Order: sequence, then structure tokens, then C-alpha cells
Amino acid sequence: MSSNPGGSPVHLPFGPATPPSDKELVLKVIPMPADTNGNGDIFGGWVMAHVDLAGAVIPARYVQGRMATVAVNEFIFKQPVRVGDILSFYGNVTRIGRTSISVQVEVYAERFGAQGQFVKVTEASLTYVAIDDQGKPRPIPPHA
Repeated sequence: MSSNPGGSPVHLPFGPATPPSDKELVLKVIPMPADTNGNGDIFGGWVMAHVDLAGAVIPARYVQGRMATVAVNEFIFKQPVRVGDILSFYGNVTRIGRTSISVQVEVYAERFGAQGQFVKVTEASLTYVAIDDQGKPRPIPPHA
């Protein structure tokens, strides 16, 4: 937090964050130099692929079989990801339909050399659909 000329606090949008307690930790990964783009930051497509993998963890428990990503409803890159960051992917189910399930994924980085301090770097909403052996949508079984 900082102050403006009038002395009132200004909340910086990219300051330290606390990982969510209402979501499940579903994946941790450390990006490497081979994952960088031309600017030296981690390639956005690499982050997106890992968000897709992390997002599928919880729906897999409900779907109990094959599923496919049917939509990326929202994807926001809040800050760059850097080589050596420890990325933690948190997810939760936001909606269960007859054949599809939607999840929210939030990604937090512990910067290299500043472990234990988290920065939210990405958030996304994805939808997965349960599919049969022919790739056609099928009902999601009742969840116990």
C-alpha cells in the first residue's frame, strides 16, 4: 500500500496476495528457461496449458471418465510469470450442469528468492464436458 499526495492510502493492484482458503491446491510447478517468450517472461501459452491441466483435476472426480475442455470463459494475465517462480494453481467448481462442469482457477507465484510471499498472476474460468468413447457429450454421474 502507498499514499497519494492527499495522504489517503492507495491500494496497489499487484501487491502481495494471500492464496485462497476456499479453493483446493491442485497443481504446483516451476517454469524453466525453455518456457520463456521473446521478452524473457514465461510464455502465456505455457501458463494457459497448465491452467487447463489444473482446471481439469477437480472435474475429473465428478466426470469419472473422459472429458474435454469445451470453453475458456475468461482468462486474465495479471502479472508476468518469471523463470524460477513457484506457481501454485488453486481451483474450485462453480457450476455443474447435465454434461458440463465449470471451474475457477487462480494462479499465485512465489517469486524466486521470495518464497512464502505470494502474488496473484493469473485467473481463469473454464468449462469441461463429459464425453463418451465416440467423443459425444454424456451425462455427469450423480456425485456422492
